[in-house]
Amino acid sequence: MIVLEFKVKGKTTQYAAIDEAIRTAQFVRNKCIRFWMDNRGVGQKELYRYNTVLRAEYPFVKALNSHACQVGVERAYSSIARFYDNCKKNIPGKKSYPKFKKNNRSVEYKTSGWKLSQTRKQITFTDKKGIGNLKLKGTWDLNFYPIDQIKRVRLVRRADGYYAQFLISVDNKIETQPTGKTIGLDVGLKEFYTDSNGHSEPNPRFYRIGEKRLKFYQRRVSRKKRASINRKKAVNRLGRVHLKISRQRIEHAKRVARCVIQSNDLVAYENLRIKNLVKNHCLAKSINDAGWYQFRKWLEYFGVKFGRITVAVNPAYTSQECSNCGAVVKKSLSTRTHVCECGFEMDRDWNAAINILKLALSTVGHTGTWILDPNALGDSTSTQVGEILSEQVGSVNKESPHF
Repeated sequence: MIVLEFKVKGKTTQYAAIDEAIRTAQFVRNKCIRFWMDNRGVGQKELYRYNTVLRAEYPFVKALNSHACQVGVERAYSSIARFYDNCKKNIPGKKSYPKFKKNNRSVEYKTSGWKLSQTRKQITFTDKKGIGNLKLKGTWDLNFYPIDQIKRVRLVRRADGYYAQFLISVDNKIETQPTGKTIGLDVGLKEFYTDSNGHSEPNPRFYRIGEKRLKFYQRRVSRKKRASINRKKAVNRLGRVHLKISRQRIEHAKRVARCVIQSNDLVAYENLRIKNLVKNHCLAKSINDAGWYQFRKWLEYFGVKFGRITVAVNPAYTSQECSNCGAVVKKSLSTRTHVCECGFEMDRDWNAAINILKLALSTVGHTGTWILDPNALGDSTSTQVGEILSEQVGSVNKESPHF
């Protein structure tokens, strides 16, 4: 599965029609969530039947393509199923109880409701929302893929415009020659990562660099009158800056992960729970800025694509143990050099990377099997045929044409 993304160009009235389609899909999802709350125990089939009732009751829902409405049902049931699954697993804390969407940014069509032109440079949406014909701007060539391989089409609204995403069913694996090399990676805040060979990748700190500009545009938003046109413009400008930083972080993680995977047969890294780490308010901003999750996601994706092994190991004591003798040397975060009683002295992160590689080679660990689908976008993806394109909004193109 691959996802190809294009920017769409149209008239102001067409953009308004896309917004209306997005609101309708959000309405269907929220009504299905309410129906489930009022009738506990209903399944996906009952939600599909309720969708039929909604289409008969509301003309604006009937105007949206029936498959797009079904995707709204699937999104609702996905959140319900995740809630039940978290309850069964006894996950500590909140169980992700289904919530109503307030600002949905996408609408998704299946194999109907749209039609590509003969040149594959334009797409026409045939439902009654009035979206019509949109131009596709991008470097990808859709002529390479048969129409029946395109399983989903998604319209996404972002701060800098509207995008169309195509989910295409193809084999995305590439045969590569083995390198005979293995590597362990220790991610950090001072350096983006340090490997078991002693190489360190500098941390770009995109958010820290753009923070001054973000504060400037945030002040402009605060000074505008609420619900005014100028405030909407200021919010959009602020959103563009956030979007640029997000794209920089994703592209950096993608580039570095691809280089690491292509250079090694086995890549070991820590199985970090970022959700728990960001609870430390002193480090939360720096951890989010580093983009460790994005880096791991792309490592696992490229591992599958190029046939490499990716192993996530338990991070416990990897920074404390001596890679030479195995003794535990307690140290705080401010201690950057590992000094052991056996006389072994090394950079803290380098020592941890060696321990991570040793754990991966000595145990089976968890082999990463991330399959490209998010969301995403920002809302950033792992989709099978017949599933929705969840969490894909956060991503730009799944693979940059520069590679």
